Amino acid sequence: MRHHWWLVAIGLILAAAVAFTFGLSGQLRSLSGPLFTGGGTSGTPAVRPAARSVPVAISIPAIHLSVRLSELGLNPNHTVQVPTNFLEPGWYEYGPSPGQLGSSVILGHVDSYLGPAVFFRLRALRPGDHVDVWLADGVVSHFLVRQVAMYPKTNFPTRQVYGSHGYSALQLVTCGGVFDTQTRSYLSNVVVYTSLVSTS
Repeated sequence: MRHHWWLVAIGLILAAAVAFTFGLSGQLRSLSGPLFTGGGTSGTPAVRPAARSVPVAISIPAIHLSVRLSELGLNPNHTVQVPTNFLEPGWYEYGPSPGQLGSSVILGHVDSYLGPAVFFRLRALRPGDHVDVWLADGVVSHFLVRQVAMYPKTNFPTRQVYGSHGYSALQLVTCGGVFDTQTRSYLSNVVVYTSLVSTS
């Protein structure tokens, strides 16, 4: 079925290519240990996962962001689609929905030739900031930022971002770092790692 995210994840690992036009590379690397430390599973509290439901909006108070979400699939070459609207992020629909067990991923652009895009201030988030996602079934999944990291596109940790780590996670991804004027793309990606703390 199209929503069995783990089947797609296996395909992505075999293909070793999850890429975004704004700089995300699909190279894999082994995880040396848990992403977070200190209590619970990988440092996260025990929270009952939410049921699968399409996310429709996201709010990040720390950067004054509240916006609707689109859905993203795969391109014919098995790379992840990117949002067509620079002011609207997209949820990778072949992964878990936000609040389900596993890693849900939302992608957004940082800027365009017109100026800042929807995730322009994503890199300013800090551990402890809140991220709320509204689902189509009326549930709101509440996440807490655990870590903000930047990776060169040639060493993007696909498995760490998209893989399941035993808890309900949400990763937010955009581009960042140095802008290459020749290729007209960024050389790195910013990833915000969050974990589910409650639903309402």
